[in-house]
Amino acid sequence: MTAARLTIDLDAIAANWQALSRLSETETGATVKADAYGLGIGPVAQRLAEAGARTFFVALAEEGATLRKALGTGPRIFVFSGHMAGDTQSLRNLNLIPLINSAEQMVRHAEALAGHPFGVQLDSGMNRLGMEPAEWAAVRPMVLQAGPQLIMSHLACADDRLHVMNAEQLETFTRMTSGIDAPRSLAATGGILLGRDYHFDITRPGIGLYGGAPYDDAYPVATLSLPIIQVRDVEPGEAVGYSGTWVATRPSRIATVAAGYADGLLRALSGKATLWAGDTPCPVVGRVSMDLITCDVTDLAVEPDALDMLGAHQTVDALAEVAGTIGYEILTSLGGRYRRRYVGHGA
Repeated sequence: MTAARLTIDLDAIAANWQALSRLSETETGATVKADAYGLGIGPVAQRLAEAGARTFFVALAEEGATLRKALGTGPRIFVFSGHMAGDTQSLRNLNLIPLINSAEQMVRHAEALAGHPFGVQLDSGMNRLGMEPAEWAAVRPMVLQAGPQLIMSHLACADDRLHVMNAEQLETFTRMTSGIDAPRSLAATGGILLGRDYHFDITRPGIGLYGGAPYDDAYPVATLSLPIIQVRDVEPGEAVGYSGTWVATRPSRIATVAAGYADGLLRALSGKATLWAGDTPCPVVGRVSMDLITCDVTDLAVEPDALDMLGAHQTVDALAEVAGTIGYEILTSLGGRYRRRYVGHGA
C-alpha cells in the first residue's frame, strides 16, 4: 500500500507569521506545540526562526527538548505546563522557561532552580490554567521579586470578536498586571485580530500560522494527496463499505484510496466529505475505515493516480466543518504514516 503524501509549505507558514507580526505591532512569538499542530516541529520552527521568530511556546517540557534540538541555543522556549515534577533537569539543561501556573509550582521552581528564568500564567477567566486573582495576590510580591520574564493569560473566546468574555478577560488581565514592569502577553491568533488593546508586549500566534481560522487571510499550508489503490465498477443496488451504508443508484466507478481514520481522517467524514481530482469533486461514499476511504469517480474523464483531501479546493476548516469539528483537530490528528514533503526555502 502506497502511503498518502502530506505536503507542507514552509514559506506559507513563514508568510503567515510575518503577516500576523505586522498586525501585532509588537514582538511576535510562535506557538509550535503538538508537533507544530501536526506539521512537524523541527522544520516548521527552523523556518519560523529564519523568518525572524525568537520566542517559541510549547505545551510540555518534552516538546521543548525536541524544539531546542532543532533550534539550538539562541531562541527562548516557554513551556505552558510550567514546572512539573520531574521537569527540573530538562528545564535547567535545555534552558527552557516554565510558565508557572500555581503557588505550588512557584515553590517547586524556587527550591529546585533558584535563579533560573521563569514566566507566570494567570487565569483571567478561562478556568483552565494559571493562577486565579486571589492566589496571584498572595504570591505576587515573591514572584515579582524573582523577576519573571513573561506574565501571560489566555483568551477563551477570541475566535468570536463580539463575545463579551473578550473585554472581560482584557479588563481582568490588565487589573491583575497593573504596575508590573515584566513583559505581558494575552493574544494568540484570535487575540491579535481583536486589535492593539490585546497585544501587550508579545503575541503568540498558533493556528493562524498553519492556515486555520479565525485568520481568514492565512495562506493555505497543507496539501494532502491520497493515492488510489483500486477502482471498481459497482452496479445499481450494490453496497459499498462497512455496514452497506451507501448503495449505488446508477452504474458507478468507485475508487479506494490509501488513508483512513488511523491517519486522522475522522470517521465522522463518512458519506459527507469530498475528495478532489483537480477541479472535479469526488464524493466520499460509504464509511471511512481504518486504512481506506471509498469515493465516487464516475464523472471523471480520466482516473488519476491520487485524489486530494486538503488543497486548493478544501481547507482544513472546510474539512473540519464537514466533520463537525475544528481545524485544530484536523491538523493535529494527521497521522504518522504520511510521506511528508516540505516545500519552500529551507525544505
